Amino acid sequence: MNQRFKTILLFFFAFLFTAGLALYQRMSGPTYPIRGKIVINGETIKYQLLRTSDDPGDQKLKIKIADTSIKGEFMFRRFKSHDSWTIQPMTREGEYIVAFIPHQPPAGKVMYYISLDGKQLNPDPTILRYKGAVPNWVIIPHVFFIFLAMFFAVVAVLEAIFKRKNVYLYTWLTVIFFFVSGIILGPLTQKFAFGAFWTGWPFGHDLTDNKTLASLIIWVIALVVLRKNREKRIWPVIAFIVMLVVFMIPHSVLGSEIDYTKTPKTETVK
Repeated sequence: MNQRFKTILLFFFAFLFTAGLALYQRMSGPTYPIRGKIVINGETIKYQLLRTSDDPGDQKLKIKIADTSIKGEFMFRRFKSHDSWTIQPMTREGEYIVAFIPHQPPAGKVMYYISLDGKQLNPDPTILRYKGAVPNWVIIPHVFFIFLAMFFAVVAVLEAIFKRKNVYLYTWLTVIFFFVSGIILGPLTQKFAFGAFWTGWPFGHDLTDNKTLASLIIWVIALVVLRKNREKRIWPVIAFIVMLVVFMIPHSVLGSEIDYTKTPKTETVK
């Protein structure tokens, strides 16, 4: 097997692994919608319970139900508040029954239940977090560069394992793309979404910020070690393992949120 074909296989595997890791991040986090289905009066009803919104108004939640005799109920209150539960009937709009989740400031959360003909869809309350809209010129390169950082991290560790010659190059690329995505574009994304550039260590406990910082630091250490001695191939492997562990933490866990229990009691759900 020639070197060019080995490189193609290595890049292909790195792409598949990175895509799988990115998919896990997207689907495991607390912002991914809860999907399910329920059978009522012989009709299979599919639903999606939203957990994040950048809608400037109340977030519409809709469920397609052809049977007009089926009624829905929406129960909600702000998360981390002393509010009482509010119960409202869902209204019909054509083939859908809808509810509106009250708008909150960025990082404000609303917890809610949905019931159809007395059957509760979510045994535990679903929590939706509001955020500000992030412009495409920020979010698209942010996601793209973080993907490239993870991709080149996988390539670097494979180069190290198979004792190939470009370990140092791909470690450099990993550090560059982690820095651009996590330290430049990440804070911009955070600012647009939640009004603060950085809420990780030492200013807060946001795990998204903290795991990005931890990954960058360990890759910088690996880069410095390799710069002094290119034979220290174990360091990209260590950096990759640390990155993998921190990225296994679901995205947005311990993210920005408003504690309404510390706000005046006059500030209630709209």
